[in-house]
Amino acid sequence: MSLAQILWVDDEIESLQSQKLFLEHKGYHVHSLTNGFDAIDYVKDNPVDVVLLDETMPGITGLETLAKIKEVSAQIPIVLITKNETENLMDDAIGSQISDYLIKPVNPNQVLLSLKKILDNKRLVAEKTTLAYQQQFRNLFMALNSNPDYNDWMNIYKKLVYWELEMSKSDSPEMMDVFQTQKHEANTEFYKFIAKNYLSWINKKSSSIPVLSHTLMQHKVFPHLEKGVPTFFVLIDNLRFDQWKAIQPIFLEYFRMIEEDTFYSILPTATQYCRNAIFSGLLPAEIEKAFPVQWKNDDEEGGKNLFEEDFLRAQLKRLRKDIRFSYTKVLNHNDGQNMLNNIHNLLGNDLNIIVYNFVDMLSHARTEMEVLKELASDETSYRSITTSWFEHSPLLQALKKIADKKINLVLATDHGSVRVKSPCKVIGDKQTTTNLRYKHGRNLNYDPKDVLVFKDPKEGGLPVPTVNSSYIFAKEDGFLCYPNNYNYYVNYYRNTFQHGGISLEEMIVPVIRMVGK
Repeated sequence: MSLAQILWVDDEIESLQSQKLFLEHKGYHVHSLTNGFDAIDYVKDNPVDVVLLDETMPGITGLETLAKIKEVSAQIPIVLITKNETENLMDDAIGSQISDYLIKPVNPNQVLLSLKKILDNKRLVAEKTTLAYQQQFRNLFMALNSNPDYNDWMNIYKKLVYWELEMSKSDSPEMMDVFQTQKHEANTEFYKFIAKNYLSWINKKSSSIPVLSHTLMQHKVFPHLEKGVPTFFVLIDNLRFDQWKAIQPIFLEYFRMIEEDTFYSILPTATQYCRNAIFSGLLPAEIEKAFPVQWKNDDEEGGKNLFEEDFLRAQLKRLRKDIRFSYTKVLNHNDGQNMLNNIHNLLGNDLNIIVYNFVDMLSHARTEMEVLKELASDETSYRSITTSWFEHSPLLQALKKIADKKINLVLATDHGSVRVKSPCKVIGDKQTTTNLRYKHGRNLNYDPKDVLVFKDPKEGGLPVPTVNSSYIFAKEDGFLCYPNNYNYYVNYYRNTFQHGGISLEEMIVPVIRMVGK
């Protein structure tokens, strides 16, 4: 392993020779310089892992040197060493993104500890994470095999997401493989759980029913409505729980979290079914009956989510909620800018709905555009691109504008998505739908081991598009392909993020309540 390259910049470096020798004895290569100008030139031409930088030097100060080094390479960790403990200096240093600071006179072990913290942090985190996961592995295994109920499954999934995020910080492909195997086993058991319990939830034949898409508003939004305190219900389409955890730190800068919860998306875990159910407070079959003109089945022409505001108005009327509300849907950047410009005007309403479509656009574009296949090739990069979008989105800018007001904020989604890997052959007639994670049609031919079947859609709260139609749902990481041009479509769609079927990632999704700080 190559030695870590340390640059130590101090105009009194001669008096620090014993410290330099101490670090070299500990396995570091230390190059010393006496002024900031030379240091800036040095980092331009030489690899440097950490800069130890004296604050008070003639010619150019440590903070000025720091700024110039960051211009050359923003990633180099810098430890500021100073005699000056004034608050202003510390604020300036921290604002300049130092990695650590030490107060003179420095002890050799202080310097060593600082270097270890910076250089060995990733390795130490990886080792600690691996050890902790090994200890938790058995607990998760036992939880999977102890007949979990719907609450247990929500907790199991949260723990799996926690470990997935921890593993992604460390660099242990072997342990990540072990984790992925365990997550796959969890999805196998979760599919069995849904196959056994879902219809009893939908038909209210169970004494224990989770919050589902069509009961979300009733249980998670309406109870928090207060006169004089506007409630904002933000629905980010297709947001998995792990994507929420990735953007959570950004929210916590501006909002105080009151409750972090999850609920279950109905089947199919697809926008037109889940989102219409959320706003109407009805199952899709009930929506079709109550709104025969507005409801569109998969194979019908026209937009499938054009009447959410009408559905919400009808739900409010049905529940006798006489409130003032707004409904804003953001489908593109221009819509986002309009929403941002209008956000203050919404503070006079009791309830403001903001539906933001970005993540859904990303997941669909992911299968159509090669550049996005590169950008979001796995769960880690999918989370990263979601975070990057949110940080620069009009949505965050709008929320920042109202974060200091007395408001309630509920953030949720309609469904998640899963990275598909295992193709399953399905044969159907011309009326069969094209979705990769669910299909409905009259003459479907499939392997029963691959899918969950609703032969009578009404039992699942679903419309009957044509006589004798049945629905099938892919499980775990499967995706449904026709035999014609089979290999082409298998290769094209494998490792893309899809939704509509049965998996932890698609069905157990976030609903978060926050208030302005």
